Amino acid sequence: MTTDLLRAELKVRGFSPLTVRNYGFFTDKFLEQVHKQPDQVTQDDAKLYLASLFDDKSKNTIMLAAAALKFYFTQILKKDFSAVKMPKKEKRLPAVLTKDEMRALLSHADTEKSRLMISLLYSTGLRVSEVVNLKKNDIDFGEKSGWVRKGKGNKDRLFSISDQLTKDLQAYLKEREYQYVLSKEKPLTTRNIQKIIKQTAGRAQIQKKVTPHTLRHSFATHLLEQGTDIRVIQAMLGHSNLNTTQVYTHVSADQIKKVANPLDTLLISRDGIV
Repeated sequence: MTTDLLRAELKVRGFSPLTVRNYGFFTDKFLEQVHKQPDQVTQDDAKLYLASLFDDKSKNTIMLAAAALKFYFTQILKKDFSAVKMPKKEKRLPAVLTKDEMRALLSHADTEKSRLMISLLYSTGLRVSEVVNLKKNDIDFGEKSGWVRKGKGNKDRLFSISDQLTKDLQAYLKEREYQYVLSKEKPLTTRNIQKIIKQTAGRAQIQKKVTPHTLRHSFATHLLEQGTDIRVIQAMLGHSNLNTTQVYTHVSADQIKKVANPLDTLLISRDGIV
């Protein structure tokens, strides 16, 4: 029994290509390290392998490896995995751009295509993988909206586009025979977009680390700051669990700054103003 069966099972169940690749990678590495046949591996082998990753891997990487081994043990080998305790996920607040930083990022795009790319990521809150696979036919310019086809979890979902971006995209695509919104026949690589955004942030002298996902976080946070219901944001982001979306309730800087400080309220009351 090899990891080929693992990959086949993941594909049949509709897991994303990225999950298939990652689970296959970590399972292959595990089997290489233990030097055993799959039917001979034990939970202790899994513990030793995961422990070895703590030397130079991030907590999130270790969690991914643990998830891969859990699936392999329980679903493919039909073995118990309960003795292997999953590491706790690191709770980090996402980096968010201010509106001024967002304006600076857009103004420092060096090409029209780069500006549209950044605008699309921020205006829709789409994941970078969803943007590169977005086809021209997925957008309804009349309704100022579009559809993500087979996004995360293999689900379709509706998204909206700003009025100005709708006009800009329509004008841009009218002059080009594109199958995809940002490319002609093949999707752009996500690495290419990451590189463009990093370079643009450098020109804009933004000190924060800026990635495509930063624009998604900024989209969600700015929606929250303007009063959009958290469940609407959940649907727009394509989160299956509301808890995932609620991280944005902790990063809304504008809302924190607007809160009246209780000390000021006490002093005002003392002076008889209130």
